[in-house]
Amino acid sequence: MRLLVGLGNPGPSYAANRHNIGFMAVAAISHRHGFSAPKSRFDGSFQEGEIAGERVLALRPLTYMNDSGRSVAAASGFFKIEPADIVVIHDEIELVFGKIRVKRGGGAAGHNGLRSIDGAIGPDYWRMRMGVDHPGHPDLVRRHVLSDFSPEERPVVEKFCFAVADAMPLLLRDLARGEPNNFLNKVNTTLNPPVRRPPKEKKAKSEPTDDTENGNGSAD
Repeated sequence: MRLLVGLGNPGPSYAANRHNIGFMAVAAISHRHGFSAPKSRFDGSFQEGEIAGERVLALRPLTYMNDSGRSVAAASGFFKIEPADIVVIHDEIELVFGKIRVKRGGGAAGHNGLRSIDGAIGPDYWRMRMGVDHPGHPDLVRRHVLSDFSPEERPVVEKFCFAVADAMPLLLRDLARGEPNNFLNKVNTTLNPPVRRPPKEKKAKSEPTDDTENGNGSAD
């Protein structure tokens, strides 16, 4: 059993924020894999489903970002899920928009949602970091993550979340081995499909002269 946690803030005013890309990704995963309808449980929006033959629980904490750990602890404690079987999906300002990384453990790096979860269950869970760009100066970070994706960025966000959802069976298999490379390759290939070069044209064979073709040629 796995627990997927998408981080964000509740309410329509935050729905399109960069900080809410974790919510968006979990919604895409739940839709893509036919999860149950959302229920209000564990101080969050909770769904259940199956991916690659494995039972998966999806949680979007509705406690606001800086108290996400309370919701995660409630769900993981109820189902007795160890941190190693939890994947937290969140925004990452240190990655270029559209880039993704997956790692187990580590620090919060200033992310209040991760800091709250670390305090509630410890740091030994998987983190899926979805890039949303850095605003360029530390003083601009809060405004940046709480701002909406631009109209030009929104189609990319949808494609980004779809790529993550589509590749989830690979992630579950990869995490069992401790190496998420197949998942990452699949996501990156979906976002940046290889350019197919047109086939090379075959060189035409040289054609004989009219005289030779008519049998009137000379060896002279």
